Amino acid sequence: MDLATEWTLRAGLDEAGSAQIDFPGFVATRSAALFRGALILTGNREAAEDLVQETLERACRKWRTIAAKDAPDAYVRRIMVNLANDRWRRFRRMVPHQDSGGERAAPGDEYGRIDSRDQLVRALQRLPMRMRTVVVLRYFHDLSDAEIAADLRISPSTVRSQLSPGIDKLRSQFPALSGPSPRQPTEGTR
Repeated sequence: MDLATEWTLRAGLDEAGSAQIDFPGFVATRSAALFRGALILTGNREAAEDLVQETLERACRKWRTIAAKDAPDAYVRRIMVNLANDRWRRFRRMVPHQDSGGERAAPGDEYGRIDSRDQLVRALQRLPMRMRTVVVLRYFHDLSDAEIAADLRISPSTVRSQLSPGIDKLRSQFPALSGPSPRQPTEGTR
Protein backbone atom coordinates (compact mmCIF):
# COMPACT_ATOMS: atom_id res chain seq x y z
CA MET A 1 0.00 0.00 0.00
CA ASP A 2 1.47 3.36 -0.96
CA LEU A 3 1.67 6.32 1.40
CA ALA A 4 -1.17 8.27 -0.22
CA THR A 5 -3.53 5.29 0.04
CA GLU A 6 -2.54 4.70 3.65
CA TRP A 7 -3.22 8.36 4.51
CA THR A 8 -6.53 8.23 2.66
CA LEU A 9 -7.59 5.21 4.72
CA ARG A 10 -6.63 7.03 7.93
CA ALA A 11 -8.24 10.27 6.84
CA GLY A 12 -11.31 11.51 8.62
CA LEU A 13 -13.75 14.14 7.45
CA ASP A 14 -13.73 17.66 8.85
CA GLU A 15 -16.81 19.87 9.32
CA ALA A 16 -16.77 20.87 5.65
CA GLY A 17 -16.76 17.24 4.55
CA SER A 18 -13.23 17.29 3.07
CA ALA A 19 -10.69 14.61 3.91
CA GLN A 20 -8.30 15.39 6.74
CA ILE A 21 -5.16 13.38 7.37
CA ASP A 22 -4.91 12.13 10.94
CA PHE A 23 -1.83 13.63 12.69
CA PRO A 24 -1.05 10.52 14.79
CA GLY A 25 -1.27 8.47 11.59
CA PHE A 26 1.09 10.84 9.82
CA VAL A 27 3.56 10.61 12.71
CA ALA A 28 3.34 6.81 12.74
CA THR A 29 4.01 6.50 9.01
CA ARG A 30 6.57 9.29 8.48
CA SER A 31 8.53 9.78 11.72
CA ALA A 32 11.16 7.14 10.86
CA ALA A 33 11.88 8.79 7.48
CA LEU A 34 11.97 12.20 9.12
CA PHE A 35 14.42 10.89 11.71
CA ARG A 36 16.73 9.43 9.05
CA GLY A 37 16.79 12.76 7.23
CA ALA A 38 17.34 14.67 10.47
CA LEU A 39 20.18 12.35 11.45
CA ILE A 40 21.98 13.04 8.20
CA LEU A 41 21.31 16.78 8.47
CA THR A 42 22.56 17.04 12.05
CA GLY A 43 25.08 14.21 12.25
CA ASN A 44 24.09 13.53 15.84
CA ARG A 45 21.40 11.18 17.16
CA GLU A 46 20.32 13.43 20.02
CA ALA A 47 20.20 16.53 17.81
CA ALA A 48 18.23 14.55 15.20
CA GLU A 49 15.69 13.46 17.82
CA ASP A 50 15.34 17.07 18.96
CA LEU A 51 14.96 18.26 15.37
CA VAL A 52 12.23 15.71 14.60
CA GLN A 53 10.45 16.51 17.85
CA GLU A 54 10.51 20.26 17.17
CA THR A 55 9.41 19.65 13.56
CA LEU A 56 6.46 17.52 14.63
CA GLU A 57 5.57 20.01 17.36
CA ARG A 58 5.37 22.84 14.84
CA ALA A 59 3.49 20.64 12.39
CA CYS A 60 0.99 19.68 15.10
CA ARG A 61 0.26 23.35 15.87
CA LYS A 62 -0.59 23.98 12.19
CA TRP A 63 -1.93 20.53 11.33
CA ARG A 64 -5.32 21.65 9.97
CA THR A 65 -3.57 23.91 7.47
CA ILE A 66 -0.92 21.29 6.61
CA ALA A 67 -3.44 18.45 6.22
CA ALA A 68 -5.42 20.54 3.75
CA LYS A 69 -2.35 20.86 1.49
CA ASP A 70 -1.76 18.53 -1.44
CA ALA A 71 1.56 17.29 0.00
CA PRO A 72 1.67 17.41 3.80
CA ASP A 73 4.85 15.34 3.78
CA ALA A 74 6.68 17.98 1.74
CA TYR A 75 5.36 20.72 4.00
CA VAL A 76 6.62 18.97 7.15
CA ARG A 77 9.94 18.16 5.46
CA ARG A 78 10.28 21.87 4.65
CA ILE A 79 9.70 22.73 8.33
CA MET A 80 12.48 20.29 9.27
CA VAL A 81 14.92 21.71 6.71
CA ASN A 82 14.22 25.27 7.85
CA LEU A 83 14.76 24.32 11.49
CA ALA A 84 18.01 22.53 10.59
CA ASN A 85 19.20 25.61 8.67
CA ASP A 86 18.36 27.82 11.66
CA ARG A 87 20.30 25.53 13.98
CA TRP A 88 23.23 25.41 11.57
CA ARG A 89 23.41 29.18 11.47
CA ARG A 90 23.15 29.42 15.25
CA PHE A 91 25.64 26.72 16.17
CA ARG A 92 28.33 26.69 13.51
CA ARG A 93 30.76 24.13 14.75
CA MET A 94 33.37 22.22 12.86
CA VAL A 95 33.34 18.46 13.36
CA PRO A 96 36.92 17.21 13.84
CA HIS A 97 38.12 15.37 10.75
CA GLN A 98 39.28 11.82 11.37
CA ASP A 99 40.79 10.22 8.31
CA SER A 100 40.84 6.44 8.24
CA GLY A 101 42.85 6.23 5.05
CA GLY A 102 39.78 5.59 2.86
CA GLU A 103 39.73 1.88 3.64
CA ARG A 104 36.63 -0.03 2.73
CA ALA A 105 35.00 -2.26 5.34
CA ALA A 106 35.25 -6.02 4.86
CA PRO A 107 31.95 -7.67 3.84
CA GLY A 108 31.31 -9.23 7.29
CA ASP A 109 32.80 -6.38 9.31
CA GLU A 110 29.80 -4.73 10.98
CA TYR A 111 32.02 -2.33 12.96
CA GLY A 112 33.75 -1.27 9.75
CA ARG A 113 30.39 -0.59 8.11
CA ILE A 114 29.31 1.52 11.08
CA ASP A 115 32.62 3.39 10.88
CA SER A 116 32.04 4.01 7.14
CA ARG A 117 28.57 5.38 7.87
CA ASP A 118 30.04 7.61 10.56
CA GLN A 119 32.63 8.89 8.09
CA LEU A 120 29.90 9.60 5.55
CA VAL A 121 27.86 11.56 8.09
CA ARG A 122 30.98 13.54 9.08
CA ALA A 123 31.74 14.24 5.41
CA LEU A 124 28.17 15.44 4.90
CA GLN A 125 28.57 17.72 7.92
CA ARG A 126 31.50 19.44 6.21
CA LEU A 127 29.36 20.38 3.19
CA PRO A 128 27.69 23.80 3.16
CA MET A 129 24.14 23.58 4.52
CA ARG A 130 22.24 24.06 1.25
CA MET A 131 24.48 21.57 -0.56
CA ARG A 132 24.05 19.05 2.28
CA THR A 133 20.28 19.55 2.27
CA VAL A 134 20.08 18.91 -1.48
CA VAL A 135 22.23 15.75 -1.21
CA VAL A 136 20.15 14.43 1.72
CA LEU A 137 16.85 15.10 -0.02
CA ARG A 138 18.06 13.44 -3.23
CA TYR A 139 19.80 10.35 -1.89
CA PHE A 140 18.15 9.74 1.47
CA HIS A 141 14.60 10.80 0.63
CA ASP A 142 14.74 9.84 -3.09
CA LEU A 143 13.26 13.14 -4.28
CA SER A 144 13.54 14.41 -7.86
CA ASP A 145 15.08 17.76 -8.82
CA ALA A 146 11.61 19.26 -9.16
CA GLU A 147 10.48 18.00 -5.75
CA ILE A 148 13.64 19.29 -4.06
CA ALA A 149 13.26 22.63 -5.83
CA ALA A 150 9.66 22.91 -4.64
CA ASP A 151 10.61 21.96 -1.05
CA LEU A 152 13.47 24.45 -0.89
CA ARG A 153 11.81 27.11 -3.06
CA ILE A 154 14.71 27.20 -5.50
CA SER A 155 14.95 26.37 -9.20
CA PRO A 156 15.72 22.84 -10.45
CA SER A 157 18.92 24.17 -12.03
CA THR A 158 20.04 25.43 -8.59
CA VAL A 159 19.36 21.95 -7.21
CA ARG A 160 21.60 20.43 -9.87
CA SER A 161 24.30 23.09 -9.34
CA GLN A 162 24.35 22.25 -5.60
CA LEU A 163 24.10 18.49 -6.05
CA SER A 164 26.96 17.98 -8.48
CA PRO A 165 29.73 19.68 -6.46
CA GLY A 166 28.34 18.14 -3.27
CA ILE A 167 28.68 14.64 -4.68
CA ASP A 168 32.13 15.50 -6.07
CA LYS A 169 33.28 16.64 -2.61
CA LEU A 170 31.95 13.46 -1.03
CA ARG A 171 33.64 11.32 -3.67
CA SER A 172 36.96 13.10 -3.13
CA GLN A 173 36.77 12.16 0.56
CA PHE A 174 35.96 8.51 -0.23
CA PRO A 175 38.03 7.59 -3.31
CA ALA A 176 37.78 3.85 -2.57
CA LEU A 177 33.99 4.07 -2.57
CA SER A 178 33.75 6.24 -5.70
CA GLY A 179 33.85 3.43 -8.24
CA PRO A 180 30.77 2.29 -10.14
CA SER A 181 28.01 0.60 -8.21
CA PRO A 182 28.24 -3.21 -8.30
CA ARG A 183 24.68 -3.34 -9.64
CA GLN A 184 25.53 -1.15 -12.62
CA PRO A 185 27.48 -2.56 -15.55
CA THR A 186 30.95 -1.05 -15.97
CA GLU A 187 30.87 -1.54 -19.74
CA GLY A 188 28.25 -0.63 -22.31
CA THR A 189 25.34 -2.99 -22.90
CA ARG A 190 23.20 -3.55 -25.96
